[in-house]
Formats: sequence, structure tokens, C-alpha cells
Amino acid sequence: MRLEKAVVLLSGGLDSTICMAVACSQGYDVYPISFDYHQRHHIELESAKKVAGFYHVKKHLIIETNMEAIGGSALTDRNIDVPDGDVGRAENDVPPTYVPARNLIFLSYALGYAEVLGAGHVYIGVNAVDYSGYPDCRPEFIEKFQNLADYATRATAAEHRKIAMETPLQNLSKKEIILLGTKLRAPLQFTHSCYKGGEKACGVCDSCQLRLRGFREAGLEDPIVYEQRPSI
Repeated sequence: MRLEKAVVLLSGGLDSTICMAVACSQGYDVYPISFDYHQRHHIELESAKKVAGFYHVKKHLIIETNMEAIGGSALTDRNIDVPDGDVGRAENDVPPTYVPARNLIFLSYALGYAEVLGAGHVYIGVNAVDYSGYPDCRPEFIEKFQNLADYATRATAAEHRKIAMETPLQNLSKKEIILLGTKLRAPLQFTHSCYKGGEKACGVCDSCQLRLRGFREAGLEDPIVYEQRPSI
């Protein structure tokens, strides 16, 4: 029996790893896709490789796309500092770590890859509850991208195949995401969420603070190493 294929966007971070665990638990033959977009935290790709290896995937595709050339983000422009975290930021306050059109670009690659593979699903670990205020993590964005995807490829427009955008973490809190990942035995010890790019997570950027708060609320110990672990 051949398993149905699914493309999974895998950054190497906590959410994308747990999203991949969900896809695997649902019985799909997963094909992770990661991106070297000249990000400051390039080390996350090493985490993505470890996660892909943990799941013994047939192929882990890594695509290089130079978003450093566009700039406009603390994650791609080293002249813009990664700020210390503010987990209480207002919903519509988009932080400097937002990368212009990143998920739009990544999903477009994933859609094309799914078409070539004959996959019927694209998994992405976006979240609209405990997140950093990015516009391309919201349900409205995913809904509109799905509408676009239905007309964007030969598979969907001419062959009338559905390639569904799957967002299993969309409405979960960070605590709930971590508990789900623990239940599914996702390799959280391999994940890297820090924006600052060091070998150890900094513990103070927005991503680190959201992660640490989630583990604290879940009553669990984060298995990765931090330079410092501030109380959240």
C-alpha cells in the first residue's frame, strides 16, 4: 500500500518540527522542504537536517533563495538588531523580525514541489495564538493562499487535483503545541527557535521567550541549551 504524500515546511524550529510530527502521525509519506534564505539564524538548518533524519525521510529538499538581497528584516539584514523579546506585544504590532513575504514565497515553492511529487497536502506550522504578530501566520492569509493555489498549477487548475494547505497548529497556544509535540514524541531536543543565530539559544529574543513561556506553562523542561534562561 502506497502512502499519500505530503510536503512539510521544516525550518528546524519548534512549531515546524511538531507540524511534521502531526503529518507523520496522520500516516503521510512526508517530504520536508527547508530554505536557506541567508537568514541570520542559519544554524536552524542544521536542526532541520537532524529532524529530517529522525523521521528517516526519503528526501529532505533544501532550497537556497536570497532574501538577504531584499532585506527589510532583522533576520536578513545585520544592520537591523534582533530585539529582546516582548511577548506582550499588541496583535497588529509587526516586529522587525518579520521577513517580507516569506511564507508567501515558501508556500509557493512548497506548492510547486507538491505538484511535482503528486502530493495532496502541504503542511505549515503557522500559528495565530501565541505568535510574533506576523501577518503571514494568520488564518486569513492561509485561506487566501489556498484560493490562489486552487488556480495556480496544472494539477489544481487543469487536472482538478486538490493540494490542501494544512495548518494543524493554527489555533493552538504555545503550551498546547508543546504538549502535542510531547505526546507525538517529536524530537524537540533537535529544534532551534532562537533568532540571534548563536550556537546556543539566547533566551531573550521574542522567539526564545515565547518558547520558554510555553514550556513553563506546559509544566515541562525545555530540552535545548540556552545562554540564559530568564523567568518569563
